[in-house]
Amino acid sequence: MCRETKREPAWVSVIRLAFLRGTITVEAVMEEANLQPGHERTVQDVLSTMADRNLIRPVESKEGTYVPGPVLIESDRYNLDFSKASDGGAHRWQSAN
Repeated sequence: MCRETKREPAWVSVIRLAFLRGTITVEAVMEEANLQPGHERTVQDVLSTMADRNLIRPVESKEGTYVPGPVLIESDRYNLDFSKASDGGAHRWQSAN
């Protein structure tokens, strides 16, 4: 995080939203990363790249909405404690094998 502007990279916000909320949108990333208006296209590019890498996947019924993808869901291999996180996040999901 940049201390002067209290902003963090968009991809960090995407991962945080995926684990804590379970859904990701451009607006949510903008708010979470504390980005100023005008950076929506950059966030869209980040989301697209992350989707290409299977970190997140688009929700077909809701354009512009993403959920955690298989790479992100399966990345928790260290038994992290999410007991104080929300009930809707990826940490509560069961991966399909």
